Amino acid sequence: MDAIAIDFETANERRDSACAVGVAWIEDGRVVRRETRLIRPPELRFSPGNIRIHGILPADVRDQPNLPEAMEAFLPDLSNRLVLAHNAGFDMGVLAASLAAWGKPMPAVAYLCTLRVARQVFPDPAGCGLAKVAARLGIRFEHHDAGEDAYACAEIALAAMREIGATRVAALPRLLNMPAALLPGGYRPDTESRRSTASRALLSGQQQPKPAPDLRFSVRGSTGNHYGIALEERSFGLYLRCDCIAGRHRRRCRHVDAMIDGDVTDLISGNFADIERLRLRILAADGLVEPSRARAQVELRRQFGFA
Repeated sequence: MDAIAIDFETANERRDSACAVGVAWIEDGRVVRRETRLIRPPELRFSPGNIRIHGILPADVRDQPNLPEAMEAFLPDLSNRLVLAHNAGFDMGVLAASLAAWGKPMPAVAYLCTLRVARQVFPDPAGCGLAKVAARLGIRFEHHDAGEDAYACAEIALAAMREIGATRVAALPRLLNMPAALLPGGYRPDTESRRSTASRALLSGQQQPKPAPDLRFSVRGSTGNHYGIALEERSFGLYLRCDCIAGRHRRRCRHVDAMIDGDVTDLISGNFADIERLRLRILAADGLVEPSRARAQVELRRQFGFA
């Protein structure tokens, strides 16, 4: 194959928080294959801004493979052909940091940034972001879906190939006088010293210490009102109490549902790590392994008036 395009989405501001990867393979002047994988990052801390961009929630990736598992079938291809990414420094950094977070080395990679290619081959005062270049070239895709973004990146490279009269995407670095950047095999960013206690616990397979039962959150309601949610110990077990109108009348509350699902879109208290601590607390209390079963247990308690 000629080249392979890759794109990552991340859960938060950290480079080692990959939550989705998209890959597109180029052969004989066209995209011949596309793959998308959801990824469980080392800790389930999702920033609201990232969720607004890609729409992926902690609940979506909780039971997904980690990055080395999700990428196992793809990693050999990254070493055997030119790798493309739009703003490649970001995506290569995410790949390296996320592999390192799970104790895995970076494969040897030669990569080319299609953002730089677009600036040289398709310059425009409006800019050369992925969506803008794709729109100018008539490439239709769903932005911020990892697989779709990888496809758009590949199509931009193919358009540049045709524009300069090349026969292969792999010839772009030479013909554009834009040498491919190299990452040697085994490259590992020093993430260990910056990795959180929660990440280390997940990596080692050890359960985190049980938090105090009074975990508290502040959330923004659909009308902009602020509500408080607190985890309490009651005679029947754990109870998530919300002070919204539905919660005060002991009815099912979407704010509590969001906390159980790990959806932090409306969380305003900023204690994102406590969402994962809440999940582990519920699992430990119920003696359950499957998060979906834990959620069902809490829902049943509410529906039948026990919470």
